[in-house]
Amino acid sequence: MKGVDIIGASKSGTGKTAAYVLPLLHRLQKVVKSENKVPRVLIVVPTIELVDQVYRTIVEFSKHLNIRTVKVQGGTPKSVQLGRLSQGADIIVATPGRLQDFISDKKINLENVNTVVLDEADTMLELGFLAEIKAILKYCKQPRQTLLFSATISQNIKRLAKEFLREPAIVEVSDRRDVVDFIAHRSYKIDVKKKDALVLRLIEDFKMEQVLLFANTKSSANKIYERLKSEKIRVALIHGDVKRSVRAKALSLLKSGQMQVLVATDIAARGIDIAELPWVINYELPDETDAFTHRVGRTGRANHKGSVVSLLTIHDYNKFSKIEKDLRLNIKREIYEGFELEDRQPRQRQPRKKTLREKKGYIDYDKKRKFIYMAQKKKRDAAKADRERRKKNEKK
Repeated sequence: MKGVDIIGASKSGTGKTAAYVLPLLHRLQKVVKSENKVPRVLIVVPTIELVDQVYRTIVEFSKHLNIRTVKVQGGTPKSVQLGRLSQGADIIVATPGRLQDFISDKKINLENVNTVVLDEADTMLELGFLAEIKAILKYCKQPRQTLLFSATISQNIKRLAKEFLREPAIVEVSDRRDVVDFIAHRSYKIDVKKKDALVLRLIEDFKMEQVLLFANTKSSANKIYERLKSEKIRVALIHGDVKRSVRAKALSLLKSGQMQVLVATDIAARGIDIAELPWVINYELPDETDAFTHRVGRTGRANHKGSVVSLLTIHDYNKFSKIEKDLRLNIKREIYEGFELEDRQPRQRQPRKKTLREKKGYIDYDKKRKFIYMAQKKKRDAAKADRERRKKNEKK
């Protein structure tokens, strides 16, 4: 409300959209006019789904106000969006690519925009939209208020803020280590070739009726989608190659309960908001902790309970350990009945139990371990020297 630049961070499902939309509407209603509407607020988000979500929130909150909001996004004919813009808009919610197209074609004027919101800014940087963001900000009014929002504050966010924000206030409600209390985590160790069969068994045994299943790549998503479809599961698919209209329909069917499983790549992790979604399955484990945070954030939203199941092959153990460490989680690694492991398991170092004297501090465990190591090394060196001496004697 004071016009200060902001970096805002809070975990998924806690209401970041409302946190910036409500003050914006409060401020806008005092200055907007019924005629000659010009864009005063620009909200840029990474995905089409997130545009829809933010747009719905603004429309709902502003239904009794004389404020007009327009979407600018891919997957919709440009002519339709240009027609809506020509009727006037106070707020524009846009994806970077389509907005940059309109700017290049001189179809949109942002010179009156004095407030810019970059929502899920870290995702836009990961998706390679930095050049578009820089170009867009050049066309907005100066001075302006710029607000960056994300579930986490990464190094990329800090670099972006340093370039475009003026002495920003940092509002971090919670860091990524905080665990949503309403989410129950399970993990199952599984052979690579049995993963699909385990997904089917889990859906059946837990009677899952609303599931968001994450894969890392389009090809993996297509593969598990075809397998579930062949088993008569009501399943839909979302990834970058799926048309926008099909993605929107799939999401709508899952929300209404008509679709049982929605298979998605991480493009869906940022823009899906389903009230009381009960299940998230990590069919494949993401490479980064932040991606894991965003995925599990699709459930356990707004104080509703949810469950997350992560499937772990031998390639995932170390990755999962890092995620647990980053988020201060301790998830039991189980083997589901009937899916005993056959893949050769990696050797894992077993932690040595300390003696009571060590626990009480009478013995420095680290010094003792170093002493034992040096003694063993000395023994190995002596044995090696003895072998070399015997070889020389044999040659003589």
